[in-house]
Amino acid sequence: MSTKILRIDASARRSGSVTRDLNDKIIERFQQAGDTQIATRDLANPLPLLDETWIGANFTDPAERTDAQKATLALSDELVAEVKAADVLLIGLPIYNFGVPGALKAWIDLVARARETFRYSENGPVGLLTGKRAIVTVASGGTEAGSDIDFATGYLRHVLGFIGITDVVFVNADRMMVDAEASLSAAANQIELIELAA
Repeated sequence: MSTKILRIDASARRSGSVTRDLNDKIIERFQQAGDTQIATRDLANPLPLLDETWIGANFTDPAERTDAQKATLALSDELVAEVKAADVLLIGLPIYNFGVPGALKAWIDLVARARETFRYSENGPVGLLTGKRAIVTVASGGTEAGSDIDFATGYLRHVLGFIGITDVVFVNADRMMVDAEASLSAAANQIELIELAA
């Protein structure tokens, strides 16, 4: 059975990116282990930010949306469909100024949609994208992953859980400007420990 991976690269750098290189290595592991289908969403190709028109369309009952509103939501619908089709999300997360890149936040805003990827119940929000895994490759210059000044990894874990993806593994190449060799070595070891089977 084929494993469907949605690869999301959030680094603004197309070359010389640590997270892109780590994503390459993880893809190689999956491909060596068996049949793998890869879909790619490169966020260096910027996504639009939410605006009043988009919010109005999103909060209109689907049965009552105009053709213009449907067109406004078309890209978001496409992004949601990509996530729904995937078994594994492979997300490159460079830490920019202690948080997630703006490009990744734009993707999150277009994917986290009530009635599509989560719903509200009397007991609170319920994620609708269950049964999936996420592998997140992290790179930073000086921010230690999981530390008090890391506002990226905890946020992304929460957002993924909010839409139903609770099986999340982080591969950290953090503090690259402190000791790049040690950081990359640690990340390589973490990649080798990733379980390829669901």
